[in-house]
Order: sequence, then structure tokens, then C-alpha cells
Amino acid sequence: MVRRTVAWVVTLVLLVEALGVGALNWFLGVVVERQKMSMAGLDPHLMSTSSKIGGVVFGLYFALCALVALLVAVRDRAPAGFGRVVLVSAAVVHGLLGAFCWGLVGLTAFLVMVVVLALLVLLLVSYDRDAGPAPAEPGGNGGTDGDPRAADEPVDALAAPTGEPGVGRTAEPQDGDDEPRDAVPERLTRPVPTTP
Repeated sequence: MVRRTVAWVVTLVLLVEALGVGALNWFLGVVVERQKMSMAGLDPHLMSTSSKIGGVVFGLYFALCALVALLVAVRDRAPAGFGRVVLVSAAVVHGLLGAFCWGLVGLTAFLVMVVVLALLVLLLVSYDRDAGPAPAEPGGNGGTDGDPRAADEPVDALAAPTGEPGVGRTAEPQDGDDEPRDAVPERLTRPVPTTP
């Protein structure tokens, strides 16, 4: 529940950021063009156009990040593949923007960037990875019918203590149960021939 809430918050924050960055750059482009501003002899029209293009590109980038966070919130699953790369890149961008804001803008802008960075990192680490496919249920005759275990895979030492295939350990206490044991059961491996 908490991680889903974080995903929704990240979605809203990135969407607001996409609209804000796009609108701000577009506004700056309009101001530069109307005031005929020039920097180091650059053409004002070129500066205005590049500011508008930058606003559109960064706005679309943050909108894509918001879309990935929205998919995470709706599906309630960890981002994978391209989506994970997009969110990691957004976290890196916010870290860099935070560093620039500290020196150029001020403490408030730095704190905003750090909060967004923390939300992105929390979203990325709050979803645990699946443990993988579930193991197959063992068959009734020692693994020849129902158990797809290969012939050279390790065999659990406690699976058949009497030597009979398919007979497992019972829940009743047996000799040696009072002694301390390792947390992981001992594994036996079948010998492999070394000569060709």
C-alpha cells in the first residue's frame, strides 16, 4: 500500500514538473524573441527557438517518466527493463539539478530537487524483485515422472534418509534431532567421471 502511494506521488510530481519545465522554457523563449535579447552575439530567434525546443524535449522526458511511474502504480509491480532505466535516469537528472540549484538558485530549489530524488529512489527500491519461477513439485517415483530435476543436480540429504526413493523425513523426532544443526541442510552431489 505504501509503495503504491509513493508511485502515485511520484507520478503527480513528475507530471507537474513536466508541465512546469515545458511552460517555463516556452515562456523564456517568447520573452527572448519579443525583447530581441542576444547573448554573445547570438541570433535572438535562434535562442528563442532553442529554448522552446528544450522545453518541449524536457517536458516530454518528464512526462515519459511520469507515465512509467503511473504504470508502476497501476500494476503494483516493480519497473523493469526500459522503465527502470528511465526512472534511474530521472533520479540522476534530479541529483545533477539539485547540485546546480545549490550553487545557482538557492536552498529551496535544492531541497525540492532532493525531495524528488528521494521519492524516485524510494520508488525504485521499495519493490522487491520476484524470486523467480516456483520450483516444480516432486513426482512420486524419485524424479522420473513429475520432477524435472536433471541427473547431475544436487540431491537434498534429508529428502530420502532411508535410501528409498520418494520417502521423505517425517515430522516425528528422530535420533540426532536434539543436537545443533546448520540452518542449511547438507547437500550431496553425485560424483562426475573425470576420464573421457
